[in-house]
Amino acid sequence: MMINGRGRLIAWTVTLLVGLIGALALEALLRPLLWGAGLEWPDLVHNFAAVFLGIFIEAAPFLLLGSLVSGLIAVFVTADDVARFMPRNKVLATVFGALLGMIFPVCECGVVPVVRRLYQKGFPVSAGVAFLLGAPVLNPIVIASTYVAFGVGPVLGVRVGLTFLIAVGIGMIFMAQPNVIKVLRPLRVAPIAGGADHPMQIISPTEIEVDTIARRVQRAFGVAADEFFDMGRYLVGGALIATALQTFVPQSALIGVGAGPVSSVLALSVLAFVLSVCSTVDAFLALSFVNTFTTGAVVAFLVFGPMVDIKSTLMFLGVFRRRVVVYMIGLALLAAVAAGLFINFNLSW
Repeated sequence: MMINGRGRLIAWTVTLLVGLIGALALEALLRPLLWGAGLEWPDLVHNFAAVFLGIFIEAAPFLLLGSLVSGLIAVFVTADDVARFMPRNKVLATVFGALLGMIFPVCECGVVPVVRRLYQKGFPVSAGVAFLLGAPVLNPIVIASTYVAFGVGPVLGVRVGLTFLIAVGIGMIFMAQPNVIKVLRPLRVAPIAGGADHPMQIISPTEIEVDTIARRVQRAFGVAADEFFDMGRYLVGGALIATALQTFVPQSALIGVGAGPVSSVLALSVLAFVLSVCSTVDAFLALSFVNTFTTGAVVAFLVFGPMVDIKSTLMFLGVFRRRVVVYMIGLALLAAVAAGLFINFNLSW
């Protein structure tokens, strides 16, 4: 059932209040430790607020974009349209899914509602997983930002090529489970209100014209609003967790191991997960690590971070079954770390 405007406002307010209470409870638990370390409470409040707002403001526009795309898909795209344009071959369909980010340029936040909506329109499981993992990098905005940060060179090429290979590879693994009911959470399988087709409904030609011009657009925005508020709570929760880790865990503990060929890859992979930086700007952050970390570690940061971070993990859990999320995170991490280690031990850039 579609939530009305008042219900969405209440749900959003409750989410923010719960997040604030959680942050205050965490502060109360950590206050003795922080004061013992000589840290000033006002500075911590300022840092916590600044980091949280930075993560949220950075990600919210892309979640909104993804929600708008999801709303348009719900109303204007039918299952027949998906079947008509999707390749019949499962491997080609997975490749198509990985490259779909070139058409829908969304980051790791905006891609989740789009994938959920595509699944409800009959999108293959493997193609959806490939799109979910590949789109945050394989889109024009992220490719352009990486080019500006690193120029035309091995980092740009490896980031794009490796992301494509990992996304397609993990998508092919999910070809073994083609039943979407086994992948999505039970409440996410049925079409969401506003996106379902109603073939038995009989309306007059006048109503068809009005529905095509005005009502369908209005319905698309209504679905987009529901998507934004539904996925926004996971974004807020993930941003709060990432903010707490960034504020209370000293990053020097990770940066201190940046010179080792193995430890550097592991450290930056963990840092990519914790920082939860949007894929549209993470290349500029990675550029600051070039003189501290190994090249393989920087590549792992640029590949793994857009695929999986704290906020996107919570959003995954809102759509997929828990074990599916574990598989996706584990496979993406293993692939990114393996690639980073291979670069460190076999290549010299």
